[in-house]
Amino acid sequence: MSSEILTGLLGKRYKLQSSEKFDEYMKALGVGMVTRKMGSTVSPVVELTEKDGLYTLKTTSPFKNTEIKFKLGEEFDEETVDGRKVKSVCTLDGNKLVQVQKGEKDTTIEREFSPTEMKAIMKVDDIVCTRVYKVQE
Repeated sequence: MSSEILTGLLGKRYKLQSSEKFDEYMKALGVGMVTRKMGSTVSPVVELTEKDGLYTLKTTSPFKNTEIKFKLGEEFDEETVDGRKVKSVCTLDGNKLVQVQKGEKDTTIEREFSPTEMKAIMKVDDIVCTRVYKVQE
């Protein structure tokens, strides 16, 4: 698996611009109302970096900062922003970083990177949430 496609996109900071069905997505995952309300009011910034094959995906917001470190194709333990403990695997499909989280509910997060934006398509059950992040200059 090659990360060459992502090379020009690594280290960019993407800030949330729009979000569809995020509340429904969080609700399906069993996230409580207070956390959902907070989650839907913040505009997190996402940054993906890589060093020696180890990727770091940082999400920062006034509500909570998270960071996951992973190697492509290797399972790792993750605690999600809402406190769920899952097993995750990230793979690369062109300019898409595909993350599969296995836990009480299995979810898939596809992050598609381009020079100007990052689109995250998050799926759980039959709910599809789309969040669009724009590059911060």
